[in-house]
Amino acid sequence: MSLRSLCPYGLYVLTVLCLVACAEKPHDAERAEMLPPIYPDYEGVTVPVNIAPLNFLLRDDCEVVYAEAKGTAGIITIAARGNEIEFGPKQWHRFLEMHQDKSFRITVSAKKDGQWIEYDPISINVSGDSIDPYLTYRLIEPDYEIFSRLQIKERCVENFTERTLCDYNMVGNRCMNCHTYGAGRPDRSFLYVRGEGGGMILNDAGQLRKLGLKTDNMVSGSVYAQFSPSGRWLVFSANVIIPGFHANPSKRLEVFDTKSDVYVADLANNTIVANPILADSLTLETFPTFSPDGKSLYYCAAQWKPKASAIDSLQYSLCRVDFNESTGRVGKEIDTIVAARLGEKSSVCHPRVSPDGRYLLYTVADYGTFPIWHRESDQQMIDLTTGEINEMARANSDQSDTYHSWSSNGRWIVFASKRDDGLYGKPYFCHVSETGEVSKAFVLPQKHPTLYETNLKSFNAPELGRGQVLFDAADVAAAMELPAETFSRED
Repeated sequence: MSLRSLCPYGLYVLTVLCLVACAEKPHDAERAEMLPPIYPDYEGVTVPVNIAPLNFLLRDDCEVVYAEAKGTAGIITIAARGNEIEFGPKQWHRFLEMHQDKSFRITVSAKKDGQWIEYDPISINVSGDSIDPYLTYRLIEPDYEIFSRLQIKERCVENFTERTLCDYNMVGNRCMNCHTYGAGRPDRSFLYVRGEGGGMILNDAGQLRKLGLKTDNMVSGSVYAQFSPSGRWLVFSANVIIPGFHANPSKRLEVFDTKSDVYVADLANNTIVANPILADSLTLETFPTFSPDGKSLYYCAAQWKPKASAIDSLQYSLCRVDFNESTGRVGKEIDTIVAARLGEKSSVCHPRVSPDGRYLLYTVADYGTFPIWHRESDQQMIDLTTGEINEMARANSDQSDTYHSWSSNGRWIVFASKRDDGLYGKPYFCHVSETGEVSKAFVLPQKHPTLYETNLKSFNAPELGRGQVLFDAADVAAAMELPAETFSRED
């Protein structure tokens, strides 16, 4: 009888122990009786079975750091000089697969001045729900005077590989906006390159088109957009956006709309459908998105204010209207799903419906439409079948939490959070159970955890994708040389 038949993980454990025998191991350790001061914080988080190694650093001076990840199905141990732990990718993924839908513990020990100290173990849950393997985001300086050296990146969350999808060096250092998928599909997505000669760069099965989504009588070109489930339609807002500075020194910047309307573009026929109910001059409509079945269109709406001084009373409600996939037309009745309430943190923005259509995730702030500058901004989730609102206490922080997207299986969300320092946004993930329970958030793992402390850019508007997109920065640069496709208006 083989050793593997006696214990299916026996060979795995023995291999690890042989590796450990050659490394310095803790001995005569003193118990610290506290959790290890590590970054990132992984205590009590739920992670997908296919996530990259949860490398971390110990925020304490030490000569050697030692970590033991142990569960019912195996052990990983690693010792390193200094204060940084990096798990081997193959070993890590095998370990997670064996602990699918189980939990394990990581015990951290540190050698300081020749003495070993052992901390209390941290606990990590492994979900069998995998996460979409790719993530896109814009790297941008968290500043407000001027944009510079922007990039849009694609990262594989199963490992640490990263590609550039749009680079400032190749598009004349222009302003660029974030990459957005259609239902996570790598063959259906878009990004914006702004300024003279710019436009929406549409990824149509790997072929890039440059679109000029503006017609006469529109207040601006497209700003916020989302695909319909079929991919034929693109709903977008046309916004006139104004920045302003606060007299209150505790607030840095405000960005708000003076005009905004919502339109629907037919990507097959290059027409823009104007629905008067979504272009009311006395209402600011923005942040449109479709339901997964294509029968509803959700957006945010606020009463127009004549003066910028009224910005703190500019509060947006979450609204819904019927949509006809055949014609691009909307219904005549507007439903208010979440009503803004003056004086409360209830101004809604960035609605995103879960792939199964049950939940709608959105951001709330005191007022306005630019929550990334609002420290109080949080995420909430409404159950569209019951109307119950989940305030997502375990996911939110005391800093800005916003710009979220769903994984294609509806079990994970990613969002940008400034919880670490109040300045730089980073991608954080949460698990969402079938009953809507949201887990504690954890940050995107990096090969070197110190990257977040040395990188001086925010990871803006993270989006999950099911596969690697079919273009790169050189393709975008080439598409910028194309004439922008024009659209006609259909009233």
